[in-house]
Amino acid sequence: MFDSIALPHRLDKDEFVALSEKLREKLLDAQFELQERKQKAILLLINGSDGAGKGEVVNRLYDWLDDHFLETLSYGEPTEEERLRPLEWRYWRDLPAKGRIGLVLGGWHHRPLSKRADGDWDRDAFGTALEEINRAEEMLHQEGVVVVKVWLHVNEEAAQRRLQKLREADGAMRRPTVIEWGEVSGKRLTRLREAALELVEKTSTGHAPWAVVSAEDKRYRDAAVAELLLQALERANAQQTAAAEPPPAAVARSVDLPRASLVSSLDLSQQVDRETYAERLEALQRRLSELTTAKSFSRRALVSVFEGNDAAGKGGAIRRVRAALDPRRFRVDGIAAPSDEELARPYLWRFWRRAPRLGHIEIFDRSWYGRVLVERVEGLCSRDDWMRAYTEINDFERQLTRARIAVVKFWLAISPEEQLRRFEAREAQPTKRYKLTPDDWRNRDKWPAYEEAVNEMIDRTSSRHAPWTLVEADDKRLARLKVLERIVERLEADG
Repeated sequence: MFDSIALPHRLDKDEFVALSEKLREKLLDAQFELQERKQKAILLLINGSDGAGKGEVVNRLYDWLDDHFLETLSYGEPTEEERLRPLEWRYWRDLPAKGRIGLVLGGWHHRPLSKRADGDWDRDAFGTALEEINRAEEMLHQEGVVVVKVWLHVNEEAAQRRLQKLREADGAMRRPTVIEWGEVSGKRLTRLREAALELVEKTSTGHAPWAVVSAEDKRYRDAAVAELLLQALERANAQQTAAAEPPPAAVARSVDLPRASLVSSLDLSQQVDRETYAERLEALQRRLSELTTAKSFSRRALVSVFEGNDAAGKGGAIRRVRAALDPRRFRVDGIAAPSDEELARPYLWRFWRRAPRLGHIEIFDRSWYGRVLVERVEGLCSRDDWMRAYTEINDFERQLTRARIAVVKFWLAISPEEQLRRFEAREAQPTKRYKLTPDDWRNRDKWPAYEEAVNEMIDRTSSRHAPWTLVEADDKRLARLKVLERIVERLEADG
């Protein structure tokens, strides 16, 4: 496929032995440093024609590296479990922690190439997929994952000869062999060549460039891939984690312009009487139950996100939703500070892996929006981190929607006066006192900074496929009905 840019190279046996000793020593030193520092993870994506020796390269790297901190991530046709999740879920799930190296076979480039080669996707669909790949790899780069992309090139005739030598008379392989493309000839081969060249051209970026390695000579191939991995390890070890910038509240503005507030424009004085509430609550819960137990829902899923001011009533609203659901088909995730395992991966990882199966419901009490709310206001990440998070979040929610998962997001808003009243009521009740923490009181002093963050969040992430619903929550009954109404409306609209 890459005859013009992947010239054949060869190493004789003695050259290879001498080179491999040096490579192995340096690889082990660099791998040990990576594991000690735990600042970066490495993903080595090994692609190429069947017969190019992808499996042999993996085996060689296992010989040369410490396999305690090495893992193979291999993907073929989706399993039944994977078909019930977003397409990207299996890659999200397997992402190695910082300090580890993942060797990837059949990675996220394979499906677009196959679709284009088979004629299932036109140029526009293929181009859109490549743009999404670039954004995903940019996000991994920003989150401390070094992506090394290798295409092992060997001409098709040589590849087929290699495969034929490995086949028994009955077609079985004499030893395990990585077969990803199957029969490649005629128009399919032409389309695959063109698509592969376009993919390498359009997804070779400064932070995740492609390296095309000649695989005509096996010894050269193995040494070249190992050297690419070594270079990535050395670069990763040389990079220092950037210090977080001061929180936005501490950054002075040159001009204090008046700023519109979506949240402040809500009419928080609205109320619902008890009788109306009881009647509407029962009807909405009945309808929600019908929608989520219908046969058609087995081909869909729901993610519901609850954000809001402290004491805005998220828990009470969630309980009214939960009461209408089959307990076997839903999960409520109360999101707190990330664990050590989660901190070792991109911030979205703990949410990626919670994406529900089709036919199921995932409710988030706090969510991935913590990156652009509490982490922003408290200075727990840099401005660059939370600014790029808007695009990453939009991409994530688009992926969920594409997988037939409805995303319904709520911001429950209360006034500062109502919040104070609820705080004081919680303090006075032993059974509710546990809900109030020193952080809650401290956050009240940062109300303007949080309001600014909320308004920007809504402005940047209220998309057509995942819009925000602003809920007037000074009256709890009104808030609970509005939440149920919106979920029912979305499920009915999606049919």
